[in-house]
Amino acid sequence: MWDVFVSYKAEDRSRVEPLVEALEAEGLSVWWDARVGGGEAWREAIAEHLEAARCVIVVWSKRSTGPEGRFVRDEASRAQGKGTYLPITIDKVQPPLGFGEMQALSLAGWKGDASDPHYRAVSACVHSMLGSTAPVEGVHKDGPIFTRRSALVAGGGAVVLAAAAGGWLLLRASSARANTIAVLPFANLSGDPSQTYFSDGIAEEVRSALAALAGVEVVARTSSEMLRNADAITAARRLSVANVVTGSVRRSPSTIRVSAQLVDGRNGLERWSETFDRPLGDVLQIQSDIAANVARALSVRLGNRSSDLLSIGGTKNPQAQDLLLQATATEGDDSGSAFLRRIELFGRAIELDPNYAEAHARRGLNQDLWANAWAPNNAEKFRTEAEALQSVRRAIMIAPSMALGYSALGVIYYNSLQAKKSLDALARAVELPGPDIAAFVNYAIMLARVHRQSEAESMAERAIARDPLNAIARMARAWVFYAGRKYPQCIDAAREALSIAPQNRRARSFLVFSLMELGRIDEARRELNALPPDDYRRQVGEGVIAARSGDREAALRAIEALRKRYGDTVNYQFAEVYAQLRDTDKALSALEAAWATKDAGLAAMQIDPFVDPIRSDPRFLAIQRRVFG
Repeated sequence: MWDVFVSYKAEDRSRVEPLVEALEAEGLSVWWDARVGGGEAWREAIAEHLEAARCVIVVWSKRSTGPEGRFVRDEASRAQGKGTYLPITIDKVQPPLGFGEMQALSLAGWKGDASDPHYRAVSACVHSMLGSTAPVEGVHKDGPIFTRRSALVAGGGAVVLAAAAGGWLLLRASSARANTIAVLPFANLSGDPSQTYFSDGIAEEVRSALAALAGVEVVARTSSEMLRNADAITAARRLSVANVVTGSVRRSPSTIRVSAQLVDGRNGLERWSETFDRPLGDVLQIQSDIAANVARALSVRLGNRSSDLLSIGGTKNPQAQDLLLQATATEGDDSGSAFLRRIELFGRAIELDPNYAEAHARRGLNQDLWANAWAPNNAEKFRTEAEALQSVRRAIMIAPSMALGYSALGVIYYNSLQAKKSLDALARAVELPGPDIAAFVNYAIMLARVHRQSEAESMAERAIARDPLNAIARMARAWVFYAGRKYPQCIDAAREALSIAPQNRRARSFLVFSLMELGRIDEARRELNALPPDDYRRQVGEGVIAARSGDREAALRAIEALRKRYGDTVNYQFAEVYAQLRDTDKALSALEAAWATKDAGLAAMQIDPFVDPIRSDPRFLAIQRRVFG
């Protein structure tokens, strides 16, 4: 059995050879058609070795995606069916139709350097699939730039694309309880790629409906979408579930056909299937029908409250739901314009149905996140935060049993430095039916910030169990370990998150800061250089390293770089560097300025090692009491 099979267009052989050599240098056995002997029946040999390989790397190029690439497409299709497909690109191309749902890793322009971060990402995915550990020689340097510090995590969308590049390969087969289930993305059969948001949204609505039922454990969206092209048995094994729901959606201007199947993940046999042909306006009822039928097939008692459970916070207006699905489909985009577009779409949904609680909650959450990341001044920030609080309170009034409302409320209270209220809201969210992954993540972080360490670690584990492929959940575990000053464990957890999403800056920063606290400065510098030069976390790290090494001028340059890039929105970070310089007065002055603008960074002051030098000062303790009560 080969570890890796490489599928590519023959004309690209010279460009593929460095990849083969690099993988073999890591001790992997690699088969590619350069190994076909002169007397072998070459197609039979290829089929045999592809079937035996545990990982199939498909190299998409201008040639393999063109008319002559049919053999590569055939091999890719077989790999998808086996759950061994790992796509990469060596040209600026998109994989052919049918192969683009999993994001390909790019090796365009790669010259064979095994320390290159793009190759390291490929290596990490291959080794994860094989159950081995990749050599650590480099890190990914690319990533989106945020205008300002983000506070708590709003959801998993921001890392979905990075995770799609191979993070699902981390999972191992394990026993699964009978009522565990994953809902894979429904296939879009409408003939219009722009309608994928709708088929994905229908799957998410079914997922949410099932999650609201007592007795059913549902894998969250990020992990399910990573296995979009896998068969049911492979998906069940990777996600450690006993059951898998698959389906398809065909939508026309007036009608909708939804087919759904519940499959036994152990043997691939259908436990239930049905096709619904309805007027488009009946889409909401179809979702409820699917969830109810799946629940019955799993022998889950719905009781008299089933119809209520399946519609917590929802709407009976299909146009309003469509607007919400359009908005949530873009949640991976953290740009200011994307936030404003989502807020507009949620607002339009509310105009169609003023009692659409989910739309109110999501609008409020996006308003608050925009206010804290993109508002041009403090006046606009405070105004939009007030609107966000109003939106979320309206959601809770409409649907007091909807977890999303309390989850959003917890984020808003956190960002306004109301720690106790944030904890209370998030505690409520995780105990209600169907909480989203952000509720667990945010609650874990808040618990850690108030020194409830064991509870925080438990909540982080619950987040991972609910969405095992979500890098944000694993980042939260790193955060919790860092807050508890368990630096070796934080390093392991951060590397785990980065193996899923190499672009996750938060995980990278916790790795850097933990290495710094352990005195591993050279390693910390290497990891720090993987962050963009103007990222506030890198500038803080550089300032702290300089201060601790006695280079006051370099530390002050780091502060000035922060000021130039972020203005007065990073007063808390100024305080961290000044504290390390033992400039107590300036550090405390920066903390007072942070309090005046309700800088969310203050929420970390109880556990932040960077402010330890001023922690015993009475003025510091007075600010801390204001923040935490």
